[in-house]
Amino acid sequence: MKSSSLQQIILSLLAIAFCFFIPHYAHLPIFIYPVVVLLVIWLFLKYISKENFTNLFFSFKRFEFEAVWLGIIAAILLSCFFQFAWEPLINKILPGEKIDLSDFSGIRGNTVNYVIMLLLALLVGGFYEELVFHGFIFTRLEKIFRGKAIIAVFIITNIIFGAYHFQQGIKGILLATIAGASYQVLILKFNRNLWYGLFFHAFFDFIGLTLIYLGKIS
Repeated sequence: MKSSSLQQIILSLLAIAFCFFIPHYAHLPIFIYPVVVLLVIWLFLKYISKENFTNLFFSFKRFEFEAVWLGIIAAILLSCFFQFAWEPLINKILPGEKIDLSDFSGIRGNTVNYVIMLLLALLVGGFYEELVFHGFIFTRLEKIFRGKAIIAVFIITNIIFGAYHFQQGIKGILLATIAGASYQVLILKFNRNLWYGLFFHAFFDFIGLTLIYLGKIS
C-alpha cells in the first residue's frame, strides 16, 4: 500500500472518529456541535480529499419534491413496523429494556419545546446526521474499501450510526441501526440522492417526537 493511500485511510478514520465522539463528549450545545463537525468535514473535503458536498450525495440542485412525499410515506411505514412488529419481538428478546428518551422529556406537553425540537429534528436529525453518516462516513468507508464490498460498507456505516445513539440504550441502538439502514436504502435507490434520506429521517423523527409530546410513549 502506498504511503499516500495509508495516510488517506488514517485521516479518514480519524475524521470518522471525530464525527462520532465530538457531539457526545465535547459538551457543546446542540446548535453548535453540528457547525463544528460540518466545518471539519468541509475542511477535510477541500484540503485532503479534494471533494465537496456533492460527493456526499448532497446538492440543492438535486432537490426533488418526490423526496418529501416519499419520505412521509416511508416514515409512516417504518413507524408502523417498529410499533407492531419490532416492538413485540424485541420485548420478548430483551424483556424489561426500554429506550432512554430522557433527552426529549422536556417536550412532553410543552408546545414551544415541541416545535423547537421538530425544527432540530429537520436540521440536526435530517440534514446533519444524514450528511455526516450516510454521506461522509459512508463515502469514506467506500474509499477505504476501494469501491468493493459495498454490502460490508453499508453494514458498517449503519452499525456506526446505531452505536452513535448509545445514550438511548441497547434498544435505542438497535432501532437506530435499522432506521439508519432504511434511510440509506432510499438514498441509494434514488441515485445516491441525500434528500430522500433527509426527509425520511426527519419525518420519522417527527412521528416519534409527536408521540412523546402527546404522552403516547415515554
